[in-house]
Amino acid sequence: MKFTALVTSLFLVGSEAFAPSAGIARSSTALNAENGVTTRIGFLQQSAAAVAAFTLIPGQANAAKYGGFGAGSPEVIDPKDAIVDEDVLKSDSVQKGIASVRGYKQSVSDMKSTLASDNQADIGPKIRKDFDFSAVRTDLNAINAALDEDTQRGTDRIVRAILQDITELEVTQKQKPGVPRSETRLNNVCKKLEKLEKSFDDYLAFAN
Repeated sequence: MKFTALVTSLFLVGSEAFAPSAGIARSSTALNAENGVTTRIGFLQQSAAAVAAFTLIPGQANAAKYGGFGAGSPEVIDPKDAIVDEDVLKSDSVQKGIASVRGYKQSVSDMKSTLASDNQADIGPKIRKDFDFSAVRTDLNAINAALDEDTQRGTDRIVRAILQDITELEVTQKQKPGVPRSETRLNNVCKKLEKLEKSFDDYLAFAN
């Protein structure tokens, strides 16, 4: 009984990282107002509970996957159906955001290449350097400003998924000093990189 209560508690805490902010139309306001996701440390603490819950309750893990467009998350529409304000899209702030997100995607590609060359490489410093939460959120929100409110309800979920992907990557790649990275852990890190790369691709699709 105590074990069940613990699992339920962990799942409730972890699931808050994915919950949409109801009643708030603009994405930048919604994301900045979310409690517990304002710092990398806070997000890591939430993620630890979420990962534990998903590990203990395998059947619930699928609820966190938005995959493709709309799969598991009906609010995420197909980019071709999105309404984009072309004037806002051409603005300096949005173009800067697009360039930055492309840079984040390139960073993921570089990490994949690094691990392909050295499967024991420590990519932690690069993750922390290249993926500052505040900067990533700001750049993603800049792109979101060019989208209509209905589209934003879905892209907000992708933003949260990207932040979660970054956190999970940082947690998964950690190794104890002097302990080599196993094949299983390497595969897990590579899967996290693939997932994060796809998340950036999905988001950039709305700005094309």
